[in-house]
Amino acid sequence: MKHQRSLLFVALAAVFFGSLLAAGPALAHHPFGGQTPTNALEAVLSGIAHPVIGFDHFAFVVAVGLLAAIPKKGSFWIPGSFLLAALGGTLAHVAGWNLPLPELFISASVLAFGLLLAIDRPFPVVLAPVLAAIAGLFHGYAYGEAIVGAEMTPLLAYLIGFTLIQTAIAAAAFAMGRFTLKGNLRPAGYALCGIGAAFLSSAF
Repeated sequence: MKHQRSLLFVALAAVFFGSLLAAGPALAHHPFGGQTPTNALEAVLSGIAHPVIGFDHFAFVVAVGLLAAIPKKGSFWIPGSFLLAALGGTLAHVAGWNLPLPELFISASVLAFGLLLAIDRPFPVVLAPVLAAIAGLFHGYAYGEAIVGAEMTPLLAYLIGFTLIQTAIAAAAFAMGRFTLKGNLRPAGYALCGIGAAFLSSAF
């Protein structure tokens, strides 16, 4: 009973803080106030900042790292497929392709990965990498908004920036899940469910 109350508290706290963050201005996702980076330094800083100040993106990358910490679940391919697909999503946006309802899919991805962590049940090894790749397309597509119209050098710097920071976040989450939490990831899953639900409700 005490454990269940703790999980409920974590989930409610996540919903509360997620709601506050979801209510923030969309411009918060753009480190330079919506201005397209004009040089490599601005672009790499923008790429590093985007997945951090966009809390929905940050939460999902943490979820990717935590899920990869579960043994025998294709751990390498979960962050790998996400990172590669995110690059593809950004390039698709820059090329002028349209993906429908990106914010809805991004919020749903946080909730979905939170559920995978929270239910703590066996699932097919290919499931998480495939879902991570689909989510990566939409997260990357959202990242692309900040770099549309940039020259090739800033574009490449931007891609490098957000790939490096997402790799670092996922690696830190993996280490925490594997060595600090020692596989007890259900509370984190409930928290991510709450965050995802809060963002999902704001997407409608």
